[in-house]
Amino acid sequence: MKVLVVDDSAIMRKVIEQILEMLGHESVPATNGVDAFERLKEHEDVRLILLDWNMPEMNGIEFLRAIKERPRLAQIPVIMLTTESERRKMIEAIEAGAK
Repeated sequence: MKVLVVDDSAIMRKVIEQILEMLGHESVPATNGVDAFERLKEHEDVRLILLDWNMPEMNGIEFLRAIKERPRLAQIPVIMLTTESERRKMIEAIEAGAK
C-alpha cells in the first residue's frame, strides 16, 4: 500500500517511512499541505495519508478540509499525527474528516 506521509519534521518523516517500509508499505514524503497536494498529483495510487497537524504554509487541518472537498481525494483515509492534546483540537480533526 502507498502511504502519503505529511510532516514538516524530516526526522519524523524518516522514522515513519522506515516503519512503513518494515511493514511492507511504500511511503511518499511531503513537507506540508501544499507539497502534499503536489505528491497526490504524482501518486494517484495513495491509499492512506498520515498527516501532521502543525506545519508551515498549509497545516494539517487546512489540508484535510481541502482534500475532503475533492471527490477523488475525499475517499482516502487520513490519520492525524500530533502532539496536540486538547480535546477541542481532537474534535476539530474528527469533524474535518480524520480517522
